[in-house]
Amino acid sequence: MANICIGEQEFFKGIGQVKYEGTETDNRFAYRWYDADKVVAGKAMKDHLRFAVAYWHSFCGNGADPFGAPTHVFPWDKRADAVERAKDKMDAAFEFITKMDLPFYCFHDVDVVDYTNDVTENDRRLQIMVDYAKQKQQASGVKLLWGTANLFSNPRYMNGAATNPDFHVLAHAGAQVKAALDATIALGGENYVFWGGREGYMSLLNTNMKREQEHLAKFLHTAKDYARRNGFKGTFFIEPKPCEPTKHQYDYDAATVLGFLQKYDLINDFKLNLEVNHATLAGHTFQHELQVAADAGLLGSIDANRGDLQNGWDTDQFPNDINEVTEYMLIILKAGGFQGGGINFDAKIRRNSTDREDLFDAHIGGVDVFARALITADNILQKSDYNKVRQDRYASFDSGSGKDFEQGKLSLEDLRQYAIDNGEPATTSGRQEYLENVINRYI
Repeated sequence: MANICIGEQEFFKGIGQVKYEGTETDNRFAYRWYDADKVVAGKAMKDHLRFAVAYWHSFCGNGADPFGAPTHVFPWDKRADAVERAKDKMDAAFEFITKMDLPFYCFHDVDVVDYTNDVTENDRRLQIMVDYAKQKQQASGVKLLWGTANLFSNPRYMNGAATNPDFHVLAHAGAQVKAALDATIALGGENYVFWGGREGYMSLLNTNMKREQEHLAKFLHTAKDYARRNGFKGTFFIEPKPCEPTKHQYDYDAATVLGFLQKYDLINDFKLNLEVNHATLAGHTFQHELQVAADAGLLGSIDANRGDLQNGWDTDQFPNDINEVTEYMLIILKAGGFQGGGINFDAKIRRNSTDREDLFDAHIGGVDVFARALITADNILQKSDYNKVRQDRYASFDSGSGKDFEQGKLSLEDLRQYAIDNGEPATTSGRQEYLENVINRYI
């Protein structure tokens, strides 16, 4: 249990630490399913799920959208001095995280403190906040799951960062990543994320795609080598997304990133940080992206959220669909869990959710739906015939000619002869509806 960490003022007054009270509770600020120390599938829930709070949405997102001004007015965002304002925001963040009793947080550099266009001044500000964060982490027991650099908001990155056609811009990106890596290392961050929000193109008419991707690979190697030389032992993640804000991003989806990592010899140091809403934008289910990463041994971490079925953009809503999340957890459990990462709530309360309590409601709901899904998925794997149905479907490859084919012992002529000798195959049901009912039965 985290120690509640309150700074000079209490920003979330009247709300104590959120605790597990079980499914019968009527307490709005309690977990119904998340019992952190409960052992499921051989590990405590907290060790399976490794929840993290996203600094940017929870403490920086102000409810603004393309059609309207901010609606979220934060009491930690009032001081004129950037560093003092950042300290207030960090006080609020650690108060919230410890009242939620969650073990991790994640940040972009510019979430922690506002940046200028002066590299040296930015480094000075970030270093002050790193020292402050060390105190907060030590007092609370909260850890940094991963850090990253925002290489997409500043106007200089309008044509990309590592893929920018102007080397001067790439150099600024390098300076920013160096500082973010230094901060992550200093804070004991367990991982580091690269999300290429503008690493792509708006039009191929003015784009040398081959050269840009080579520059991106060289940049990742350079950052990786720097971090390793300076003691970083964690995992690097790439977070796929197909578009928005660019028309096309080079890290389009899990399979695309897998091919990129293999082509440019980055596969031994990088894994994937997958986001639900990014899978949706790529035309995939999140289950698909999880399975691609798991099959490649690259399931590093996830950003938990959801999109709106009627909207074609990244709405970053909190997860709440137990059926969907149970399917996620089936894949995650069968893959042996995350490789270094956890579940970061890359989600934001809605524009018209303007009470401070709304932030608790959102995170409690997200935590509980994953905890319930973990229990459900484990019950399915342990008590149902889910695994057997899947295994039986491929039984023809477990012996005889099917096994010989898997072992590379059959030629194309052999396949032809087998087809002639055995006639038309029998029709075999995939039993999709049955397996869907299995999930509903165990929820």
